[in-house]
Amino acid sequence: MSAIRRVGILTGGGDAPGLNAVIRAVVKTCKIHYHSIPIGIFNGFSGLVEMNARELDRDDVKGILPRGGTILGTTNRGNPFHYVYRRPDGKEEIVDATDTVKANVKRLGLDAIVVIGGDGSLSIAERFYREHGLPMVGVPKTIDNDISATEVTFGFATALESATGALDRLHTTAESHHRVMLLEVMGRDTGWIAVSAGLAGGAHVILIPEIPFRLESVFAKFRARERRGRLFSLVVVAEGAAPEGSDPVYQAEDAVTGWKRLGGVSFTIAREIERVTGYEVRATILGHIQRGGSPVPVDRILALRFGVEAARLAMEGQFGQMVAQRCGEIVAVPLADAIGHLKRVSPDAQLVRTAKNLGIVFGDEDPSDIDATEG
Repeated sequence: MSAIRRVGILTGGGDAPGLNAVIRAVVKTCKIHYHSIPIGIFNGFSGLVEMNARELDRDDVKGILPRGGTILGTTNRGNPFHYVYRRPDGKEEIVDATDTVKANVKRLGLDAIVVIGGDGSLSIAERFYREHGLPMVGVPKTIDNDISATEVTFGFATALESATGALDRLHTTAESHHRVMLLEVMGRDTGWIAVSAGLAGGAHVILIPEIPFRLESVFAKFRARERRGRLFSLVVVAEGAAPEGSDPVYQAEDAVTGWKRLGGVSFTIAREIERVTGYEVRATILGHIQRGGSPVPVDRILALRFGVEAARLAMEGQFGQMVAQRCGEIVAVPLADAIGHLKRVSPDAQLVRTAKNLGIVFGDEDPSDIDATEG
């Protein structure tokens, strides 16, 4: 019988459709196949600081497969190495809570911990494994699809469907009113959602962080379409996109952690389009609609496969590893290989070439050449 008896499970960082499917898969695999005890840790690593955890049974995961969000809760402010502690006077300060985490892992009797998260949460897990020997197994999660070492992350397909559906709806109203419609999507420092939704939704312009843009190229695309009697245009903007020589637009910054929240670049672009061209422009920020709702089947299946394999790695003592998809198969890769460097959209990627061959403008083109690419 395996020496691994108690397996902790936590979800950290931003939520993504499919988290509950991973939790369900880990719990059921532990219970049915390995006869071990899954322990739910609530609100990310904060649960290991504040001792907020309990045993999960099969009834706890009953019916959660189609549910968005996470039954364990999550947070973006739970890094134990830089923990946000609220003092009795209400003020917040940063403290090192690593010793508390280690003590609570021992108190809970955890033989393994499955961490489901993005680059931030997985980096915390890797550091705990490397510096303190905690038994960590990672599961990659993000709608942004930007985690290295895996071909795809669960949550991305559902976010893409939401973004594409929004673009489809904007298409009809843009055409009816002869407007330029901007749709701002998530992705932080990468443009996977923007490029994919732009292709699927028939956008005419796609602006992403990996390709600094010039608005003159965008204006040229609008004018070329207008000369052909096409009196509307659709623009997909990744939240981290920025003009050449400029920084991204941030909505706010956390006063304690310094974390900056992206958003609002589409309104800046819309104002400039109206000022320079006179076109009527509307901007829509899709926001957290991309994170919510029931995961699509492809995300559910990927999440279940990740969860089952993560449970296997935990039970076999293969710590410091992360599950990943490679060539359609779920494999184990070192956590260290998956963190610290985002998987970004290459300007020369086939996905970008496909879009450009269809006449989609990314803002790095010579304005004089755009008329020839208009389809």
